[in-house]
Amino acid sequence: MEIYEAVGGEAFFKELVDRFYTGVEQDPILRPLYPNDDWEGARRRLTLFLIQYFGGPQTYSEERGHPRLRMRHMPFAIGLKERNAWMDHMLAALKAVEAEEEIKVVMLDYFDRVATFMINRR
Repeated sequence: MEIYEAVGGEAFFKELVDRFYTGVEQDPILRPLYPNDDWEGARRRLTLFLIQYFGGPQTYSEERGHPRLRMRHMPFAIGLKERNAWMDHMLAALKAVEAEEEIKVVMLDYFDRVATFMINRR
């Protein structure tokens, strides 16, 4: 069974991303990396990406093409400090949502690997 189905679908990912961005919007390290006029867009893109990655509809790719995560994040200075702040907010969001612990472990492993992969500055 795909994670998307196991967590109940789209609503889970919307809640996860909303909780994540609630923290990011207040974070002095991460907030400057996001355009002030595109918070809703950022939320939507991350929601669609996570839905797709974890086995749901392919709407993200239909709208935006291949995710190309590293390329899309290259304009933003992401060092260890930014990576760790991002992970702190994602971990808090993941802890706050309802899902089986095994699913949270799989998701956290993915987030940890991808957050590290996004580092593009020392």
